[in-house]
Amino acid sequence: MKNGAFRRPRVVFLADCQSFYASVEKAHRPELEGKPVVVAGDPERRSGIILAACPIAKSFGVTTAETIRESLAKCPQLEIIKPRMQLYIDVSLQITEIYERFSDLVEPFSIDEQFVDVSASTALYGDPTEIARAIQSQVWNETRVRTRVGIGENKILAKMACDNFAKKNESGIYELKKEELADTLWQLPINKMFMVGSRMTQHFNQMGITTIGELARIPLEQFKARLGRKFGRNSDINAEVLWRIANGHDQAPVSPFTFETQQKAIGHMMTLPFDYRKLDDIKVVLLELSELVCQRVRSKGLMGQVVSAGCQGADFDQPTGFHRQMKMQHNTNLTEEVYEVVCEIFAKHWNEQPVRKVGVTLSELTADETYQMTVFPDREKKMALERATDEIKSRFGNASIMRASSVSPAGQAQRRAGMIGGHNK
Repeated sequence: MKNGAFRRPRVVFLADCQSFYASVEKAHRPELEGKPVVVAGDPERRSGIILAACPIAKSFGVTTAETIRESLAKCPQLEIIKPRMQLYIDVSLQITEIYERFSDLVEPFSIDEQFVDVSASTALYGDPTEIARAIQSQVWNETRVRTRVGIGENKILAKMACDNFAKKNESGIYELKKEELADTLWQLPINKMFMVGSRMTQHFNQMGITTIGELARIPLEQFKARLGRKFGRNSDINAEVLWRIANGHDQAPVSPFTFETQQKAIGHMMTLPFDYRKLDDIKVVLLELSELVCQRVRSKGLMGQVVSAGCQGADFDQPTGFHRQMKMQHNTNLTEEVYEVVCEIFAKHWNEQPVRKVGVTLSELTADETYQMTVFPDREKKMALERATDEIKSRFGNASIMRASSVSPAGQAQRRAGMIGGHNK
């Protein structure tokens, strides 16, 4: 046989943990067995949204992203649990270690979803379905979390196999084969396609595209032209991405290092506990966000030159707010320099409407040893001071040293120091 004549077929899994936060809570609290359980913010005040609902809660019609009040109207006996993010992270890492017993190519997609390339494992562990069953069994035995596994020859097919088929059948396993797409994936409505949300669904329906198959069968150049007429000349790349997804084309490898190699910006967005209406109060949070972003940028040995800032109101049906960016004359990772630009952006673009969500991002990142010297002689001292405060926070927590403004009623740093991802640890 000539070199390269035999090529092992790719086998990629997308393993998803069912109702992850709620499942972890039930596993750690036996008294919740058989009860409808949701994980949500601030149960005492009955405010916040549902982050996860167990299958029993879902049987009452409870869904994620709805409010606690809406869920209680459907299921008054609902058990509402505060999120414990550190616990969920620990269990997620435990599950990653289980996947790594079957392959060294494990790529986290989210806290409860991970890609696993088992192409080289079939000779050791059997066919893909057998491996998927073994993974399900080990995850269940060690964590009491149920997993669903989508199988495909690439990441796109594995993801759509899991979302559209594995999550809906009893075994929790489904292999989506490219040669069978016409009878499987292509029969589904267009909103079931990966990367197609509600707004894009409306656009496709207006174009007469209602199923994934209708999109997949359009010749690529024709689809580019149709999307171009609707969205403008710069839509060719987006058109090709969507067309390739519909046809199950994807050459991206499963890589444990994806997040490290692709980072081009570092930012943070914060949802506020109530509407902020005064610029002085908003500036307190903007300073906290600027400090947090710069702290993360410094921890990676980077600097950035483009500052982005934005805000959003509480009414998502009638959105208000903006998102703008500004390029600085030099790279920086100093909080006060980023904050100054953020304030300038807000002064120019904020229309004085109530603000519920704010965000700050630093991009066009470069290594910090390549920064340009400036005419400000105290810049080195400021950088040394911020590195020192970073060290204190790293050892004793972000609440160990704070600006005076963060102790004001508008400040959020102290409250969020006890959280991960905006939720309780």
